Amino acid sequence: MQNCDIKLLIQGSDLMGIQLPAPAIDPLCRYFDELCKWNKKINLVARAGEREIIEKHFLDSLTLLPFMQKQAKNKWLDVGSGGGFPGLVVKICHPELDLILVEPRRKKVTFMKHVIRTLGLQQVQIREARLEAGDQTLFNGQTFPLISSRALSKVSDFLDLSESFSPPGGKVICMKGLRAEEELADWREKRPDSPYELVEKTEWRLPFSGGNRIVLIFEKTTH
Repeated sequence: MQNCDIKLLIQGSDLMGIQLPAPAIDPLCRYFDELCKWNKKINLVARAGEREIIEKHFLDSLTLLPFMQKQAKNKWLDVGSGGGFPGLVVKICHPELDLILVEPRRKKVTFMKHVIRTLGLQQVQIREARLEAGDQTLFNGQTFPLISSRALSKVSDFLDLSESFSPPGGKVICMKGLRAEEELADWREKRPDSPYELVEKTEWRLPFSGGNRIVLIFEKTTH
């Protein structure tokens, strides 16, 4: 079984200027090992070497950590979580978060449940479902001050999807790559009446490949 190179994880986060909490390092490495083991049998992420998996999934997910550490409210809905990215990675580093993961594919839900059990994570729930705009049945009308997606859909589509699950003042986080500006322009053109405004934009560069990542933070200003 492939074993996580702790130095690679620490080096990558240091190069990005992200301080990994010491208690999170071992659980992140165990998560990586389980991902590699399961990925041989079911398609969780694209097959790649250790450095690429750590960078494209673990370090990419950590671009959310500085933002999450500043939030007073910790109820977080992560939509389209796949193999647990970014939700489980950030949760391991910031255990105070009250996290709900939404993922429609059963094999990925099964894997995330395994990781949660293996690492003994608390305050994590999984919904095996596809979130639909305006559908209040999944959460019985509950709203979430923090909602995120990692390259799930276009910005305009995800904001529309999030609207009924986001309270006034709630934050919606879109993790994007090179098409972020194009998607922002599309959203502004299509939804001039959007209840959201862009309040923060953070640009990152992945440490080994140099790939661009952009984290967009929106705030809901009206009902």
